[in-house]
Amino acid sequence: MTLNDAELGKEYIIDAIDTDGDEEMESFLFSLGCYSGEKITVVDKKRNLVVAIKDARYNIDPELAGAINI
Repeated sequence: MTLNDAELGKEYIIDAIDTDGDEEMESFLFSLGCYSGEKITVVDKKRNLVVAIKDARYNIDPELAGAINI
């Protein structure tokens, strides 16, 4: 399942990043700390998702969230 399907407040482990070959998106997600084996939590869901990775929070859009498999 993707991050778009995650429950609020529940910690997940990133299984894979699937950007369909978009290296720029993959590089951006990696710079945020989104890579296989990392823990991620959805803190808020409105139009975009607020996610916690390590000790930081990021606001990501549904397209980016759809590339993160948990």
